[in-house]
Amino acid sequence: MDYGHDLQFGTFITPRNFPPHAPVELARLSERLGYDLVAIQDHPYQPRFHDTWTLLSYIAASTTRIQLAPDVVNLPLRQPAVLARAAASLDLLSGGRFNLGLGTGGFWDAIEAMGGRRLTPGQSVDALIEAIDIIRGIWDPEDRSQLVGGPLYPVRGAKRGPVPAHRIPIWLGAYRPRMLGITGRMADGWLPSVGYAVPADFADANARIDDAAADAGRDPGEVRRLLNIRGDEGVDVLVGLALEHGFSTFIPAGDDPAATERFAAEIIPAVREAVAAERGR
Repeated sequence: MDYGHDLQFGTFITPRNFPPHAPVELARLSERLGYDLVAIQDHPYQPRFHDTWTLLSYIAASTTRIQLAPDVVNLPLRQPAVLARAAASLDLLSGGRFNLGLGTGGFWDAIEAMGGRRLTPGQSVDALIEAIDIIRGIWDPEDRSQLVGGPLYPVRGAKRGPVPAHRIPIWLGAYRPRMLGITGRMADGWLPSVGYAVPADFADANARIDDAAADAGRDPGEVRRLLNIRGDEGVDVLVGLALEHGFSTFIPAGDDPAATERFAAEIIPAVREAVAAERGR
């Protein structure tokens, strides 16, 4: 299965706040090594972590080329209209390097302790749908209609803008059928994690995304397939995921600088070469 996207590789960084600058240094190392993306976990209730948005801003100011993404935003603790403006601002300040990963949230006790609302699984998906519409609406000042939102996120009267530097893609961390359908209808990318999803599930998940995209009048190839991986997968495994399941972005866990260097030297070029050779046939 090939959706026509070039291969990209990212670094999945845990935003631990000690030593304070370690995540920033790892992001800078990733840029020097040729990685395409720095992805940061978002757990606002975790006191051992830097705030993801503050860290992403600091990384953006400390790098020049590498793309940036929260992986994925904890939506119950990030009000979508404010999130949209934060995303547009960071995209403008970074020269169009920002991508938005969104999730429905988890760890509800911790979310509630931080002032977030505890939602049922169905409500959390409803909230995600409302949030995507609001976020895209904030980014589109040319639309003269009034922003309204929905019962979970009413934003009647909110102003639109600013316009991001580029069309910010929205990637969804999705696993269950309803979320996979939303990915196909509304998102620019599917962003699961190994451990929560297994290769045996990928064919069915891709089919659900593709069918939902087609039903919405979209080309299924518009939905990039990204995957958070452990980082210890071999070349053959990643080549198989690319060719059989259409994954075009691999984001290994990257908290160890030595492992980040080894992956860049030994895995990335070999995967690129093997996938290019197979596509060439």
